Amino acid sequence: MKTLLTFFFTAQTLFIFAQLGCTDPLALNFNPVAVTNDGSCLYNDTTVSVTESFTLSASLVETSGLIQMNSELWTHNDSYDTHLYRINPSSGATMDSIDLTNTTNTDWEDIAQDTDFLYIGDFGNNSNGNRTDLKILRVEKSSFSVGNPIIDTISYSYPEQTDFTGSGGNNTNFDCEAMLVQGDSIYLFTKQWQDYKTTIYALPKTPGIYSATRLDTLNVEGLITGATHFESENIVALSGYSPTLQPFIYLLYDYTDADFFGANKRKINLSLAFHQVEGITTDNGLDYFLSNEIVSQSGITINQRLHRLDLYDFLSNHIFGEFASTSDHDNTQILIFPNPSEHQLRVAPTIPGEKIQVFNAQNQSVLTEDTQENETIIDVSRLSPGIYFMRLQSGKTIHFNKVGN
Repeated sequence: MKTLLTFFFTAQTLFIFAQLGCTDPLALNFNPVAVTNDGSCLYNDTTVSVTESFTLSASLVETSGLIQMNSELWTHNDSYDTHLYRINPSSGATMDSIDLTNTTNTDWEDIAQDTDFLYIGDFGNNSNGNRTDLKILRVEKSSFSVGNPIIDTISYSYPEQTDFTGSGGNNTNFDCEAMLVQGDSIYLFTKQWQDYKTTIYALPKTPGIYSATRLDTLNVEGLITGATHFESENIVALSGYSPTLQPFIYLLYDYTDADFFGANKRKINLSLAFHQVEGITTDNGLDYFLSNEIVSQSGITINQRLHRLDLYDFLSNHIFGEFASTSDHDNTQILIFPNPSEHQLRVAPTIPGEKIQVFNAQNQSVLTEDTQENETIIDVSRLSPGIYFMRLQSGKTIHFNKVGN
Protein backbone atom coordinates (compact mmCIF):
# COMPACT_ATOMS: atom_id res chain seq x y z
CA MET A 1 0.00 0.00 0.00
CA LYS A 2 1.45 3.41 -0.96
CA THR A 3 2.12 5.67 2.04
CA LEU A 4 2.51 9.43 2.27
CA LEU A 5 4.62 11.55 4.64
CA THR A 6 3.70 15.08 5.64
CA PHE A 7 6.72 17.39 6.01
CA PHE A 8 6.89 20.62 8.04
CA PHE A 9 9.92 22.96 7.89
CA THR A 10 11.20 25.51 10.38
CA ALA A 11 14.32 27.63 10.11
CA GLN A 12 16.30 25.13 12.17
CA THR A 13 14.63 21.71 12.16
CA LEU A 14 12.86 19.29 9.83
CA PHE A 15 9.95 17.41 11.47
CA ILE A 16 8.30 14.33 9.95
CA PHE A 17 4.82 13.59 11.28
CA ALA A 18 3.49 10.07 10.81
CA GLN A 19 -0.14 11.06 10.68
CA LEU A 20 -2.61 8.58 12.13
CA GLY A 21 -5.88 7.79 10.44
CA CYS A 22 -7.84 5.44 8.21
CA THR A 23 -5.63 4.28 5.32
CA ASP A 24 -8.18 2.11 3.47
CA PRO A 25 -9.55 3.79 0.30
CA LEU A 26 -12.68 1.61 0.56
CA ALA A 27 -13.64 3.13 3.92
CA LEU A 28 -16.16 5.92 4.47
CA ASN A 29 -13.59 7.93 6.45
CA PHE A 30 -10.50 7.27 4.30
CA ASN A 31 -7.76 9.80 5.06
CA PRO A 32 -5.47 10.18 2.00
CA VAL A 33 -2.67 11.84 4.01
CA ALA A 34 -2.66 9.25 6.80
CA VAL A 35 0.57 7.28 7.08
CA THR A 36 -0.20 4.93 9.95
CA ASN A 37 -3.44 2.98 10.12
CA ASP A 38 -5.08 3.56 13.52
CA GLY A 39 -7.89 1.04 13.07
CA SER A 40 -10.57 3.72 12.81
CA CYS A 41 -11.92 2.85 9.36
CA LEU A 42 -15.72 2.76 9.00
CA TYR A 43 -17.60 0.87 6.29
CA ASN A 44 -21.07 0.62 4.81
CA ASP A 45 -23.19 -2.36 5.82
CA THR A 46 -22.49 -5.05 3.26
CA THR A 47 -24.02 -8.38 2.28
CA VAL A 48 -22.44 -10.71 -0.27
CA SER A 49 -23.41 -13.98 -1.90
CA VAL A 50 -21.28 -17.09 -2.06
CA THR A 51 -20.19 -18.15 -5.54
CA GLU A 52 -20.74 -21.90 -5.13
CA SER A 53 -22.27 -24.31 -2.60
CA PHE A 54 -22.00 -28.09 -2.35
CA THR A 55 -23.67 -30.58 -0.02
CA LEU A 56 -21.22 -32.45 2.22
CA SER A 57 -21.51 -36.16 2.93
CA ALA A 58 -23.60 -37.56 5.79
CA SER A 59 -20.38 -38.28 7.70
CA LEU A 60 -19.85 -34.52 8.09
CA VAL A 61 -23.12 -33.32 9.59
CA GLU A 62 -21.15 -31.55 12.34
CA THR A 63 -18.32 -30.16 10.21
CA SER A 64 -16.51 -27.61 12.33
CA GLY A 65 -12.92 -26.72 11.43
CA LEU A 66 -11.69 -26.22 7.88
CA ILE A 67 -8.18 -25.94 6.48
CA GLN A 68 -6.32 -25.90 3.16
CA MET A 69 -3.16 -27.97 3.13
CA ASN A 70 -1.16 -28.68 -0.03
CA SER A 71 -4.08 -27.35 -2.11
CA GLU A 72 -6.41 -29.86 -0.41
CA LEU A 73 -9.35 -29.18 1.91
CA TRP A 74 -9.61 -30.96 5.28
CA THR A 75 -12.37 -30.80 7.87
CA HIS A 76 -13.52 -32.57 11.05
CA ASN A 77 -16.64 -33.04 13.14
CA ASP A 78 -17.08 -31.36 16.51
CA SER A 79 -17.73 -34.36 18.76
CA TYR A 80 -16.92 -38.07 19.17
CA ASP A 81 -15.41 -38.62 15.69
CA THR A 82 -11.57 -38.59 15.67
CA HIS A 83 -11.12 -38.53 11.87
CA LEU A 84 -9.89 -35.73 9.64
CA TYR A 85 -11.66 -35.80 6.25
CA ARG A 86 -10.25 -34.72 2.90
CA ILE A 87 -12.97 -33.19 0.75
CA ASN A 88 -13.11 -32.23 -2.91
CA PRO A 89 -13.16 -28.41 -3.18
CA SER A 90 -15.13 -28.59 -6.44
CA SER A 91 -17.92 -30.89 -5.28
CA GLY A 92 -17.80 -31.25 -1.47
CA ALA A 93 -17.42 -35.02 -1.85
CA THR A 94 -15.40 -36.83 0.81
CA MET A 95 -12.21 -38.22 -0.75
CA ASP A 96 -10.71 -40.07 2.21
CA SER A 97 -10.02 -39.73 5.93
CA ILE A 98 -7.28 -40.27 8.51
CA ASP A 99 -8.06 -41.42 12.04
CA LEU A 100 -6.18 -39.65 14.83
CA THR A 101 -5.92 -42.82 16.87
CA ASN A 102 -5.44 -42.77 20.64
CA THR A 103 -7.18 -39.40 20.89
CA THR A 104 -10.64 -38.33 22.00
CA ASN A 105 -12.94 -35.71 20.56
CA THR A 106 -14.77 -34.00 23.38
CA ASP A 107 -15.54 -30.91 21.30
CA TRP A 108 -13.16 -30.26 18.40
CA GLU A 109 -13.99 -26.81 17.07
CA ASP A 110 -11.20 -25.55 14.80
CA ILE A 111 -8.02 -26.55 13.01
CA ALA A 112 -4.95 -24.43 12.20
CA GLN A 113 -1.44 -25.04 10.94
CA ASP A 114 2.13 -23.89 10.61
CA THR A 115 4.92 -25.34 8.50
CA ASP A 116 5.44 -28.47 10.60
CA PHE A 117 2.24 -29.13 12.55
CA LEU A 118 -1.54 -29.22 12.49
CA TYR A 119 -3.32 -27.87 15.57
CA ILE A 120 -6.80 -29.14 16.48
CA GLY A 121 -8.71 -27.19 19.12
CA ASP A 122 -10.56 -29.44 21.57
CA PHE A 123 -11.83 -26.37 23.40
CA GLY A 124 -15.57 -26.21 22.77
CA ASN A 125 -17.16 -25.34 26.13
CA ASN A 126 -20.77 -24.41 25.46
CA SER A 127 -22.55 -27.41 26.96
CA ASN A 128 -22.10 -26.23 30.56
CA GLY A 129 -19.23 -23.72 30.49
CA ASN A 130 -17.16 -25.58 33.06
CA ARG A 131 -14.63 -27.74 31.24
CA THR A 132 -11.28 -28.15 33.00
CA ASP A 133 -9.68 -30.19 30.21
CA LEU A 134 -9.35 -27.58 27.44
CA LYS A 135 -6.60 -28.57 25.03
CA ILE A 136 -5.14 -28.35 21.56
CA LEU A 137 -3.83 -31.45 19.80
CA ARG A 138 -0.59 -30.89 17.90
CA VAL A 139 -0.18 -33.29 14.96
CA GLU A 140 3.13 -33.71 13.17
CA LYS A 141 2.47 -33.10 9.47
CA SER A 142 5.11 -35.47 8.18
CA SER A 143 3.58 -38.34 10.17
CA PHE A 144 0.04 -37.33 9.20
CA SER A 145 0.90 -37.45 5.50
CA VAL A 146 1.83 -41.14 5.76
CA GLY A 147 -1.26 -42.03 7.79
CA ASN A 148 0.56 -42.59 11.09
CA PRO A 149 -0.05 -39.35 13.02
CA ILE A 150 2.24 -38.43 15.91
CA ILE A 151 0.26 -36.29 18.37
CA ASP A 152 1.04 -34.34 21.52
CA THR A 153 -1.02 -31.96 23.65
CA ILE A 154 -1.14 -28.29 24.61
CA SER A 155 -3.40 -27.83 27.66
CA TYR A 156 -4.62 -24.48 28.91
CA SER A 157 -7.08 -22.57 31.09
CA TYR A 158 -8.51 -19.05 31.10
CA PRO A 159 -7.01 -17.06 34.01
CA GLU A 160 -10.25 -15.07 34.48
CA GLN A 161 -12.35 -18.21 34.88
CA THR A 162 -12.24 -19.01 38.59
CA ASP A 163 -15.80 -20.29 39.05
CA PHE A 164 -16.49 -23.65 37.41
CA THR A 165 -20.10 -23.95 38.47
CA GLY A 166 -22.11 -25.20 35.50
CA SER A 167 -23.75 -22.32 33.61
CA GLY A 168 -26.10 -24.40 31.45
CA GLY A 169 -26.05 -24.70 27.69
CA ASN A 170 -24.91 -21.73 25.56
CA ASN A 171 -24.48 -19.44 28.55
CA THR A 172 -20.76 -18.75 28.98
CA ASN A 173 -18.12 -16.34 27.71
CA PHE A 174 -15.43 -19.03 28.10
CA ASP A 175 -16.33 -20.95 24.96
CA CYS A 176 -13.98 -21.03 21.97
CA GLU A 177 -14.32 -22.20 18.36
CA ALA A 178 -11.62 -20.27 16.49
CA MET A 179 -7.83 -20.11 16.47
CA LEU A 180 -4.84 -19.34 14.30
CA VAL A 181 -1.11 -19.92 14.65
CA GLN A 182 1.42 -17.16 14.05
CA GLY A 183 5.07 -17.01 15.04
CA ASP A 184 5.61 -18.93 18.26
CA SER A 185 2.03 -18.53 19.53
CA ILE A 186 -1.51 -19.82 19.18
CA TYR A 187 -4.22 -17.15 19.22
CA LEU A 188 -7.71 -18.07 20.40
CA PHE A 189 -10.87 -16.09 19.53
CA THR A 190 -13.63 -16.80 22.04
CA LYS A 191 -17.29 -17.41 21.30
CA GLN A 192 -19.04 -15.31 23.94
CA TRP A 193 -22.67 -16.35 24.41
CA GLN A 194 -23.44 -13.75 27.05
CA ASP A 195 -22.32 -10.53 25.34
CA TYR A 196 -21.68 -11.52 21.68
CA LYS A 197 -18.09 -10.26 21.79
CA THR A 198 -14.83 -12.11 21.12
CA THR A 199 -11.65 -12.01 23.17
CA ILE A 200 -8.16 -12.91 21.96
CA TYR A 201 -6.06 -15.16 24.17
CA ALA A 202 -2.49 -16.22 23.39
CA LEU A 203 -0.51 -19.26 24.48
CA PRO A 204 2.69 -21.00 23.33
CA LYS A 205 2.40 -23.50 20.50
CA THR A 206 4.63 -26.07 22.22
CA PRO A 207 3.32 -28.95 24.39
CA GLY A 208 2.70 -28.06 28.03
CA ILE A 209 0.13 -26.75 30.51
CA TYR A 210 -0.56 -23.02 30.33
CA SER A 211 -2.66 -20.17 31.61
CA ALA A 212 -3.68 -18.32 28.44
CA THR A 213 -2.83 -14.62 28.19
CA ARG A 214 -5.77 -12.30 27.57
CA LEU A 215 -4.95 -9.67 24.90
CA ASP A 216 -8.02 -7.74 23.72
CA THR A 217 -11.79 -7.85 23.22
CA LEU A 218 -13.89 -6.78 20.23
CA ASN A 219 -17.65 -6.34 20.01
CA VAL A 220 -18.49 -8.41 16.92
CA GLU A 221 -22.21 -8.55 17.74
CA GLY A 222 -22.28 -12.27 17.09
CA LEU A 223 -20.77 -15.66 17.80
CA ILE A 224 -17.31 -16.39 16.35
CA THR A 225 -16.90 -19.94 15.03
CA GLY A 226 -13.72 -20.08 12.95
CA ALA A 227 -10.54 -18.24 11.97
CA THR A 228 -8.11 -18.21 9.08
CA HIS A 229 -5.35 -15.85 8.06
CA PHE A 230 -3.20 -14.95 5.07
CA GLU A 231 -0.18 -14.15 7.13
CA SER A 232 2.06 -12.60 4.47
CA GLU A 233 -0.47 -9.80 3.88
CA ASN A 234 -1.74 -9.38 7.47
CA ILE A 235 -5.30 -10.56 6.83
CA VAL A 236 -7.46 -12.44 9.35
CA ALA A 237 -10.99 -13.61 8.51
CA LEU A 238 -13.31 -14.79 11.28
CA SER A 239 -16.51 -16.69 10.56
CA GLY A 240 -19.56 -16.38 12.76
CA TYR A 241 -23.30 -16.01 12.99
CA SER A 242 -25.87 -13.90 14.81
CA PRO A 243 -28.26 -15.23 17.49
CA THR A 244 -30.76 -15.74 14.64
CA LEU A 245 -28.23 -17.74 12.55
CA GLN A 246 -27.34 -14.95 10.12
CA PRO A 247 -23.77 -15.86 9.08
CA PHE A 248 -21.05 -13.29 8.58
CA ILE A 249 -17.34 -12.84 7.92
CA TYR A 250 -15.40 -10.45 10.15
CA LEU A 251 -12.30 -9.17 8.34
CA LEU A 252 -9.27 -7.85 10.22
CA TYR A 253 -6.50 -6.53 7.97
CA ASP A 254 -3.57 -4.13 7.81
CA TYR A 255 -2.49 -4.85 11.38
CA THR A 256 1.01 -4.92 12.88
CA ASP A 257 2.48 -8.09 14.39
CA ALA A 258 -0.34 -9.73 16.41
CA ASP A 259 -2.37 -6.57 17.06
CA PHE A 260 -5.30 -8.07 15.18
CA PHE A 261 -7.94 -5.75 16.65
CA GLY A 262 -5.81 -2.71 15.81
CA ALA A 263 -6.55 -3.48 12.16
CA ASN A 264 -9.25 -2.43 9.75
CA LYS A 265 -12.39 -4.16 11.02
CA ARG A 266 -15.09 -4.94 8.47
CA LYS A 267 -18.13 -7.14 9.03
CA ILE A 268 -19.64 -8.69 5.90
CA ASN A 269 -22.96 -10.53 6.10
CA LEU A 270 -23.54 -13.58 3.91
CA SER A 271 -26.77 -14.11 1.99
CA LEU A 272 -27.21 -17.55 3.59
CA ALA A 273 -30.12 -17.19 5.98
CA PHE A 274 -30.31 -19.69 8.84
CA HIS A 275 -26.83 -21.16 8.25
CA GLN A 276 -24.61 -22.15 11.17
CA VAL A 277 -21.27 -21.43 9.50
CA GLU A 278 -18.48 -23.17 11.41
CA GLY A 279 -15.27 -23.37 9.37
CA ILE A 280 -13.31 -20.95 7.17
CA THR A 281 -10.04 -21.15 5.25
CA THR A 282 -8.05 -19.40 2.51
CA ASP A 283 -4.67 -19.84 0.89
CA ASN A 284 -4.48 -16.53 -0.98
CA GLY A 285 -6.48 -13.99 1.04
CA LEU A 286 -9.05 -13.50 -1.72
CA ASP A 287 -10.77 -16.84 -2.33
CA TYR A 288 -12.37 -18.45 0.75
CA PHE A 289 -14.04 -21.73 1.64
CA LEU A 290 -16.63 -22.00 4.41
CA SER A 291 -18.55 -24.93 5.86
CA ASN A 292 -21.78 -25.10 7.83
CA GLU A 293 -23.10 -27.94 9.94
CA ILE A 294 -26.63 -29.30 9.70
CA VAL A 295 -29.33 -27.23 11.44
CA SER A 296 -32.87 -28.35 12.08
CA GLN A 297 -35.15 -25.97 13.98
CA SER A 298 -38.79 -24.94 13.82
CA GLY A 299 -39.47 -27.27 10.90
CA ILE A 300 -36.55 -25.88 8.86
CA THR A 301 -33.55 -28.03 7.96
CA ILE A 302 -30.35 -26.66 6.45
CA ASN A 303 -28.00 -29.46 5.44
CA GLN A 304 -24.24 -29.49 5.93
CA ARG A 305 -22.57 -27.67 3.04
CA LEU A 306 -19.32 -26.32 1.66
CA HIS A 307 -19.33 -22.79 0.21
CA ARG A 308 -16.93 -20.74 -1.87
CA LEU A 309 -16.65 -16.97 -1.34
CA ASP A 310 -14.83 -14.38 -3.46
CA LEU A 311 -13.59 -11.35 -1.47
CA TYR A 312 -11.48 -9.82 -4.24
CA ASP A 313 -13.49 -6.58 -4.24
CA PHE A 314 -12.82 -6.08 -0.54
CA LEU A 315 -9.18 -7.10 -0.17
CA SER A 316 -7.42 -6.75 -3.53
CA ASN A 317 -6.52 -3.12 -2.87
CA HIS A 318 -4.92 -4.09 0.44
CA ILE A 319 -2.97 -6.98 -1.10
CA PHE A 320 -1.90 -5.39 -4.37
CA GLY A 321 -2.01 -1.66 -3.66
CA GLU A 322 -1.12 0.43 -6.69
CA PHE A 323 0.85 -1.37 -9.38
CA ALA A 324 0.70 0.98 -12.35
CA SER A 325 4.34 0.80 -13.37
CA THR A 326 5.98 -2.22 -14.98
CA SER A 327 8.80 -2.23 -12.43
CA ASP A 328 6.33 -2.39 -9.53
CA HIS A 329 4.38 -5.11 -11.30
CA ASP A 330 7.45 -7.26 -11.81
CA ASN A 331 8.02 -7.36 -8.05
CA THR A 332 4.40 -8.10 -7.14
CA GLN A 333 3.11 -11.54 -6.24
CA ILE A 334 0.73 -12.82 -8.92
CA LEU A 335 -2.31 -14.73 -7.66
CA ILE A 336 -4.74 -16.91 -9.59
CA PHE A 337 -8.10 -17.97 -8.23
CA PRO A 338 -10.20 -19.97 -7.87
CA ASN A 339 -7.64 -22.75 -8.05
CA PRO A 340 -8.63 -25.44 -8.96
CA SER A 341 -11.10 -24.01 -11.45
CA GLU A 342 -13.80 -25.43 -13.68
CA HIS A 343 -14.87 -22.41 -15.73
CA GLN A 344 -12.91 -19.19 -15.24
CA LEU A 345 -9.60 -18.13 -13.71
CA ARG A 346 -8.92 -14.64 -12.37
CA VAL A 347 -5.29 -13.53 -12.57
CA ALA A 348 -4.23 -10.46 -10.59
CA PRO A 349 -2.59 -8.08 -10.59
CA THR A 350 -1.95 -7.70 -14.31
CA ILE A 351 -1.18 -4.75 -16.58
CA PRO A 352 -2.20 -4.29 -20.23
CA GLY A 353 0.21 -5.17 -23.00
CA GLU A 354 1.43 -8.56 -21.81
CA LYS A 355 0.36 -12.02 -22.86
CA ILE A 356 -0.48 -15.01 -20.69
CA GLN A 357 0.23 -18.45 -22.10
CA VAL A 358 -1.21 -21.65 -20.66
CA PHE A 359 0.70 -24.92 -21.08
CA ASN A 360 -0.38 -28.47 -20.31
CA ALA A 361 1.70 -31.03 -18.40
CA GLN A 362 3.50 -31.93 -21.66
CA ASN A 363 4.61 -28.30 -22.00
CA GLN A 364 2.35 -27.74 -24.99
CA SER A 365 0.78 -24.29 -25.35
CA VAL A 366 -3.01 -24.68 -25.19
CA LEU A 367 -4.27 -21.14 -24.64
CA THR A 368 -3.08 -17.53 -24.99
CA GLU A 369 -4.75 -14.47 -23.46
CA ASP A 370 -3.98 -10.73 -23.58
CA THR A 371 -3.65 -9.18 -20.13
CA GLN A 372 -6.00 -6.45 -18.91
CA GLU A 373 -5.78 -3.63 -16.39
CA ASN A 374 -5.68 -4.87 -12.76
CA GLU A 375 -6.96 -8.38 -13.43
CA THR A 376 -7.37 -10.77 -16.37
CA ILE A 377 -10.16 -13.35 -16.62
CA ILE A 378 -9.33 -16.52 -18.56
CA ASP A 379 -11.94 -18.99 -19.79
CA VAL A 380 -10.62 -22.53 -19.11
CA SER A 381 -13.92 -24.36 -19.56
CA ARG A 382 -12.74 -26.03 -22.79
CA LEU A 383 -9.58 -27.47 -21.25
CA SER A 384 -9.52 -31.08 -20.13
CA PRO A 385 -9.14 -31.77 -16.38
CA GLY A 386 -5.49 -31.83 -15.30
CA ILE A 387 -2.54 -29.75 -14.17
CA TYR A 388 -1.56 -26.71 -16.24
CA PHE A 389 1.08 -24.01 -16.10
CA MET A 390 0.51 -20.34 -16.70
CA ARG A 391 3.38 -18.21 -17.94
CA LEU A 392 3.40 -14.43 -18.10
CA GLN A 393 5.40 -12.56 -20.71
CA SER A 394 7.51 -11.17 -17.85
CA GLY A 395 8.71 -14.72 -17.17
CA LYS A 396 6.65 -15.62 -14.10
CA THR A 397 5.22 -19.14 -14.07
CA ILE A 398 2.30 -20.37 -11.94
CA HIS A 399 0.60 -23.77 -11.95
CA PHE A 400 -3.13 -24.44 -11.56
CA ASN A 401 -5.55 -27.34 -11.69
CA LYS A 402 -8.45 -27.66 -14.12
CA VAL A 403 -11.29 -29.74 -12.75
CA GLY A 404 -14.70 -30.85 -13.98
CA ASN A 405 -15.72 -31.97 -17.44
